[in-house]
Amino acid sequence: MKKETLAVWQEGEYSYPLAFGFVPNLVSYIHEEDTQERPCMLVVPGGGYCVVSPTEGEIVAMEFYEKGYNAFVFTYTTNPLMLEPLKEQSMRDLSRAIRLIRSRAGEFHIDPCRLILCGFSAGGHLCASVCVHYMDVEDGRYGSFSNRPDAAILSYPVITSADKAHRGSFQALLGMDAAEEELEYMSLEKQVSPQTPPCFLWQTATDEAVPVENSYLFAEALKENGVPFAHHVFSEGRHGLSLANEKWANGEYGEPYTMEQTLKIAENVKNGNIQVSEEVKESFLPQFERSEEETKALLAENSPNDEVAVWPVLAHQWIKAVLKPE
Repeated sequence: MKKETLAVWQEGEYSYPLAFGFVPNLVSYIHEEDTQERPCMLVVPGGGYCVVSPTEGEIVAMEFYEKGYNAFVFTYTTNPLMLEPLKEQSMRDLSRAIRLIRSRAGEFHIDPCRLILCGFSAGGHLCASVCVHYMDVEDGRYGSFSNRPDAAILSYPVITSADKAHRGSFQALLGMDAAEEELEYMSLEKQVSPQTPPCFLWQTATDEAVPVENSYLFAEALKENGVPFAHHVFSEGRHGLSLANEKWANGEYGEPYTMEQTLKIAENVKNGNIQVSEEVKESFLPQFERSEEETKALLAENSPNDEVAVWPVLAHQWIKAVLKPE
């Protein structure tokens, strides 16, 4: 397997104020034993646009790698301190990542017509944003390559900015005083068109963080616009289940490289390079200073969910049905 890290922005192209040296990047998981052209799975973890969660990163990429995909995990720009609204930065990040992968499709042995996004929670919102707004994102360097995904897996996705919204995600994305037009633009159930790529959605009925209505709203919009989709609602399970299997429950997520920007910000808060209130410090920093016992206690709250754990199999079969190789 070829695993490498690829910056998606070149020097001078990226300038988010809270980057502190971080540049959005891809980590590849490429089969090397042959040159077979494979579908591409681009994994986009969640985290409320405040972090890129390692629990939905490498572990998911490897699941699809083992199913025959060449996979990538994408670490995009986030806003952990709610100090600098992201606006369209994360969407530009993901659009660039898609174009970069397609520009090197031969090298990566991928079929550029079978590029699938797999987003979780706010990462699902990011994936769905590109699905509905891809035509709005220009790229001076890779503009000759399409940024339209061929399909998307949306796992317990944030979708709506209306009554059933996950407010924290929209505050990190648009700021505390977002204009109505911005909220409307990022309320994705209102932005679906017949050109939106096919989508596979899954969520649990008991999700306490992102109400299940988010998925229903998007599925209904897909149906109304004639877009192929599948929609699975599992009966029980909390938010953030990732693969919901034994490996996930045991905390075997793989490397935590998706935390790069967040850790750089935490270091700068601790050193006083970012001025925040003591209240923010007390709520933000302790999560990076947990003891081994505290980490074990958190993991003990996880347990496999056999009903939910079938979703990668269902998604894989669905992809084969809607994206048949030519």
